[in-house]
Amino acid sequence: MTVAVRSSAADEDTAHASAAGQYETVLGVRGAAAVTKAVRTCWASAHSDRAVAYRDGAAAAPMAVIVQRLVEADVSGVLFTGDDVVIEASWGLGAGVVGGTVTPDAYRVGADGVVTRAATHQRGRPVLDDGTANALARLGRRVEALLGGPQDVEWAIAGGELWLLQARPVTVAPPPPAPAATVAALTGTPASRGVATGPARVIDGPDGFGRVRAGDMLVCRFTDPAWTPLLRVAAGVVTETGGALSHAAIVARERRIPAVVGVDGATTRIRDGATITVDGAAGTVTTEE
Repeated sequence: MTVAVRSSAADEDTAHASAAGQYETVLGVRGAAAVTKAVRTCWASAHSDRAVAYRDGAAAAPMAVIVQRLVEADVSGVLFTGDDVVIEASWGLGAGVVGGTVTPDAYRVGADGVVTRAATHQRGRPVLDDGTANALARLGRRVEALLGGPQDVEWAIAGGELWLLQARPVTVAPPPPAPAATVAALTGTPASRGVATGPARVIDGPDGFGRVRAGDMLVCRFTDPAWTPLLRVAAGVVTETGGALSHAAIVARERRIPAVVGVDGATTRIRDGATITVDGAAGTVTTEE
């Protein structure tokens, strides 16, 4: 059997702090030796730079590890419950959706069952039809009723069967869809409310982390959990890929840092050092040049 080995720290997935993506999950593990190695990797992740930065230097909580069957997903993603159910979905395993390395299809399901597909830059056949989106919404609302509050749910579909992989409280809900921009601006998906202005710092990867200073606007292709220390420094975030339910977007909301994700060509259309304004509720990025 192929399994997923997942961290489960005592201080993550609470109503006040998700620790989204801060501890390790190892997928596609087979055999006792590989499981043992993966468990040790999860234990060690409690002391990683990103986890320490997320905790603001506080001591690590006890770390448990869950070993569960790996669902070989045809489709997977994340949903947030609330007045509407917000769903982000992509083909295959969900690591790209939660990690922010893909721009997922996004859907909003109202209490009346009406499905609205959010505008994204995805092309081709939608990942979900209306019936599947409603089935996911019903699942999310059942979990919300059982656990007593809005839930952040990871899910997968394999062979037509729906699997619930994880549920945790929503710490900060994503902004609602923004109206069309009325001024010339780069546009993307609103991910974290707020407005901030500062110099753009275009970063290609970890080698550039040292260039980010307090008050900079972080501009990058995507942010995975390894970038968490930068969210203690940057005053705003702009990414080319990712959705509002990704781990980095969740952490940005917890940090109250404005963020806009899914901005096509952000790293080439925004000059390093240019003064930009990030509006995380409107989903816009404007320059003063």
